[in-house]
Amino acid sequence: QVQLVESGGGLVQAGGSPRLSCVASGSISSINAMGWYRQAPGKERELVATVTSGGETNYADSVKGRFTISRDNAKNTVYLQMNSLKPEDTAVYYCKAVLKVPGIAATYIYWGQGTRVTVSS
Repeated sequence: QVQLVESGGGLVQAGGSPRLSCVASGSISSINAMGWYRQAPGKERELVATVTSGGETNYADSVKGRFTISRDNAKNTVYLQMNSLKPEDTAVYYCKAVLKVPGIAATYIYWGQGTRVTVSS
């Protein structure tokens, strides 16, 4: 069984710099891409940032220059450093991992349960 557990959310003032973490645990043979998505109230879930196993990153235009995604492959962990937060960054942030489990060639997508980030002005 694979689990993704996020942490680091909460109430933050505008301009703040929290860091989110997501740890993947369980029966995992390899993790391809990991990423962060968010869903604001009344809106669809959207991509925030992704990082491949090789370290290539991709960001939504709305967070470029403010957020930084990184990962520790040895710990199966992905981070999201968020700087210069704005009220419009308020959302539930979800971790996603594309991974393989032992004995099966296919890749699977797993999601965390989400961590809420509320930015006050």
